[in-house]
Amino acid sequence: MSPMLMPKRVKHRKEQRGRMKGLSKGNKKMYFGEFGLQALEPGWVTSKQIEAARVALTRYMKRGGKVWINVFPHKPVTKKPAETRQGGGKGAPEFWVAVVKTGRVMFELSGVHMEDAKEAIRLASHKLPIKTKFIYEKEL
Repeated sequence: MSPMLMPKRVKHRKEQRGRMKGLSKGNKKMYFGEFGLQALEPGWVTSKQIEAARVALTRYMKRGGKVWINVFPHKPVTKKPAETRQGGGKGAPEFWVAVVKTGRVMFELSGVHMEDAKEAIRLASHKLPIKTKFIYEKEL
């Protein structure tokens, strides 16, 4: 199994949670592939979920075609141990998430037929915690 996505180094070890209102600032269009998976709602996507979706895509395509992943988990999420009393500061970083806003194209594919791409993206979307839709270039 390949290692989970995470930054090599960060300026601050712990981050605040932040807000996810508004639309995605970038990556609303497809830049690389012919088919894509676009987010329809905002949410946090963990590195494990990104990896699971990537595996689902590549397995269905039988390692044919090309896959681009346009999200990266830059945000650390902290947790305090179970059954710990309040106080004592913020918990230790547990996992990494990508903040995905509405309209973001998360995955792109090319080099496969429309039906195969549709099914691969459907399988990948089941691994993600947000609503998504299949998009494609109109010129096909």
